[in-house]
Amino acid sequence: MAVIPQTETPIAIHTGEDEIEQFAKLAQPTIMAVGLGGAGSNIITWIKEKGIVGAKLVAVNTDANHLRITKADRRILIGANLTKGLGCGGYPELGAKALLESADKVVQEIADANIIFLVAGLGGGTGTGAIVALSEELRKRFTESPVPHLVIGVVTLPFEVETARMEIAKKGLDSLKKSCDTVVVIDNNRLVKIAGNLPFKEALGVANTTIGKFIKGITETITTASLINLDYADLRAIMQGAGLASIGVGEGAGEGRVEQAVEKAINGRLLDIEDVTKARGLLIHVSGGEDLTLFEVSHAAEIVKRSLPPKAKVVWGARVDEEMHGSVSVMAVVTGVESAFLKRREKRIGPIKLR
Repeated sequence: MAVIPQTETPIAIHTGEDEIEQFAKLAQPTIMAVGLGGAGSNIITWIKEKGIVGAKLVAVNTDANHLRITKADRRILIGANLTKGLGCGGYPELGAKALLESADKVVQEIADANIIFLVAGLGGGTGTGAIVALSEELRKRFTESPVPHLVIGVVTLPFEVETARMEIAKKGLDSLKKSCDTVVVIDNNRLVKIAGNLPFKEALGVANTTIGKFIKGITETITTASLINLDYADLRAIMQGAGLASIGVGEGAGEGRVEQAVEKAINGRLLDIEDVTKARGLLIHVSGGEDLTLFEVSHAAEIVKRSLPPKAKVVWGARVDEEMHGSVSVMAVVTGVESAFLKRREKRIGPIKLR
């Protein structure tokens, strides 16, 4: 009887389709959106209610009652020994300590993700303290990790009349941009110019909606089949080490809908930029119905690109949304920008004058 010689290493036989499927699973980036504090958790709830494909939603808070009504895939109470589930009372130092008390639990939940969105409203206790502490903790732990990571902060700034909160927000943002790859900033003061005529609650919802659309749009254009897909490398190219970023979202319908949407996205940017010609990169995301054309997607990118320096890196994605027949939505994210907010001096309040 013939003996078949044995090789030391078994030879794996794959068909072409098997290999494609195997590598596709390995190459699929994992995405997490982490809301910290009250405002961050509210945004996670918004995204959860709208539905999202391809990302896990995590809510982190020191306020047990608020966390109980938050909708997320995973809810984590931090600093239970420190705050007893009662919140931080507006003290960011407590928020940072609470996060560090529960750091292992939070990091373990999100460490395997390639793209991590950290979402918070700056100016308060838990949001400001915890988002800075978590971003710094991730930076330390990811330094020697073989898994590529991209950490994107997404934050809102308080109104100028909230003087004490503004100073807290400024310090928080200054620290955050050193530990995140990019920080997308939404200034609530810009809402006065853009949505000042809307009812108060609806106007405040513009910020939540914008952040929600940003995270949902980017995630689904990366993880699901789209008209023009983004990939991890695209996002990393314009957001790694890019500092501050400004975002604008606009919609248009009927004739000239792309021009309408782009104009609203540019004029409706939710952060004042000192000099847009110094921007490092541009992310354009276009959504539309089945009637969305490739020309319209390309035209949207070309219009926005005109105001940027020639060397700015431009990446773009587009998705078809069956519910948007006849209309187009354009999201423009400009990275590597400078804002006057961090240079603004603290305002001193003098005597109140009634006349």
